Amino acid sequence: MAENVPIILVPQSISPSDTAEDVEEHGNVGLGLNGGQQDWMNRPEYDPSSLSPIRATFSSRTGSGPSSASALSPTSPNSLYSPITPLSGNSDGAFHNLGRSEDARNPFNFTTQQYTAGGPAATSRSNDVGKRRGHKFKHSSISANIFLEPPPRAPLQLPAALPMPTKREAWRSMTHHQTLRLLWCACHFLVAAYVQLAAHGSLAMTALSRLLFFDAAGAVICVAVDVMGNFEVWKRSSIKHPFGLERADVLAGFGMAVFISFMGLDVLSHGIQHSLESAGSHVPHSAHTHTRVSPGSVDLAALLAITSTLVSAVLLKNHARIGKAMRFELIAGWGRVLGNPSHFLTLSCSTLLLLLPLLSIEIYKWFDTGLSFTIALLMLAFGARLGTSLASMLLMSLPGRSANDVKSVIVDIEADPSVSGIEEASLWQVHYGLCMANFKVRYRNRGATGGYANEMARLRERVESLVKNRLGGGYGSGGGVRWEVSLQMGLEKD
Repeated sequence: MAENVPIILVPQSISPSDTAEDVEEHGNVGLGLNGGQQDWMNRPEYDPSSLSPIRATFSSRTGSGPSSASALSPTSPNSLYSPITPLSGNSDGAFHNLGRSEDARNPFNFTTQQYTAGGPAATSRSNDVGKRRGHKFKHSSISANIFLEPPPRAPLQLPAALPMPTKREAWRSMTHHQTLRLLWCACHFLVAAYVQLAAHGSLAMTALSRLLFFDAAGAVICVAVDVMGNFEVWKRSSIKHPFGLERADVLAGFGMAVFISFMGLDVLSHGIQHSLESAGSHVPHSAHTHTRVSPGSVDLAALLAITSTLVSAVLLKNHARIGKAMRFELIAGWGRVLGNPSHFLTLSCSTLLLLLPLLSIEIYKWFDTGLSFTIALLMLAFGARLGTSLASMLLMSLPGRSANDVKSVIVDIEADPSVSGIEEASLWQVHYGLCMANFKVRYRNRGATGGYANEMARLRERVESLVKNRLGGGYGSGGGVRWEVSLQMGLEKD
C-alpha cells in the first residue's frame, strides 16, 4: 500500500554557477510541471554569472548593448524594476512613467519655507502656551464621575508672614505717652553722664554711673518694645514667626545681662588698678590723683540717681520684665520697686553714697573701695542670674522652677485613674508672658457612665488646673504669665 504513494520531490533552485550538464543530471527542476527538457538554457542571452555580486551590469541577460543594461539596472531611473521609478496619476486612475523630467527628481513636490522669528507660525505656537491640553471633555456627562472637583479647603487661620514696620512707621505710630517715655530715657542718660563726670576720685560713684547707664539702656528697650506692640507682627502668630516677635525682647534682655556683667568687670579692674598703684613704692605710669569728692557733688549725684530710678520704676514701670524673668526670694516680698533686683541695686547704692560726706578721710577711703567692689560683685551676680534665666527661655526651657515641682505635676497626672502612663512631657517658657505645657498620655477607657467625650474633657481640665496651680502660682497670684496647656491622648488597647 505504501509503495503506491507518490514521493514528493522538493524543488531545487538553480544557482548562477550551475552548468547545463548539472541541470541535465538533476533532471527537471522546479515543480516538474514542464513535461520536456527546458530550452531556456539554450537561449543566447543566458549567462550563468549574470547575478554575480561583483559585476555592476547585466548586459548578458538582455543583450550586449548599454540600453538593455540600463533597463535592468536597479539604480537607473528608466529601469523596469527600479523602486524609484516615478509614476504619475491620470484623471482616470491610470499611472504613467514620468521618465527623466524634473518632476521625477522631486516626486513629492517639496517647497522650501523660510522661518522668521515672530512670524505666523511662531505667533500661533506662542498663543498656545498656558492653554489646557489633554482631555477636552472635562465637563461632559461621560467624565462627570472621573474628573471630580477637589473639596473646598478652608483658608489658613495663620498668615504666612506679616509686614515688618520701618523706622518711619514706628516713629509715626508712637503715642504721646510713648514719646514722653523716650524723652525721659534721654534725661536718664544725662543723669548717668553727670554722675560719671562727678565721680572723679570715688570708685563707688563710678559703679553707680554704670548702674544708671544700665537702667537708661533698659528703659530704651522698654520703650522700643511698647512701640513695636502697636503693630500686629509683634504679638500675632504667623507661620514665619509662630510666637510673634516677642522672643526678640528676650534676646534683648540677654544682651543687657551681658552688658551689666561687663560693667561689673570694668569696675573691678578699675579698683584693682587703683589698689596696685597705691601699694608700696610703685610709681604709676599715668598721673592719677584721688582726692575726696566734694560733699555737694556726692549728695547731688545720689539724689539724682534716686529720683530717676523712682520715676522709671513707679511712673514708667521700666524693668518690669526683669522682675518676671528672675526672682530673689530674699527681696521678693518687698514690693514692686524694691522687689525688682535692678531697682534695689541702684537705690541701695545711691543711699549708701549719702554717707560718704559724713566719714573721715581714712574711713572714706576704705568705705569707698569696699562699696565699689561690693557693687561690682553684685552686678556680676545679677548679670549671671539674669543671663541664665533668659538663656533658658531662648533654649526652650522652664526657668525659675525646680525639678521637684515639675516631677510633682507629672506624678499627680499619672495618679489619675484614667491615665495609664505619660509618654512625653515638655514644659518651657516662650517669652516673658507665655509658658507652654505639652503632654502625650495613654488613656485608659474605664467605661464611665458620662461617656468617652466627657471623660476626656474632665482629664483635660484636671491637667490644666494642675499645671497652672503648681507651676503658675494659681489664678490669683498676679504673676502675669499665661499658660497654654495641650494634651494629646491615645487610647490604650488591651
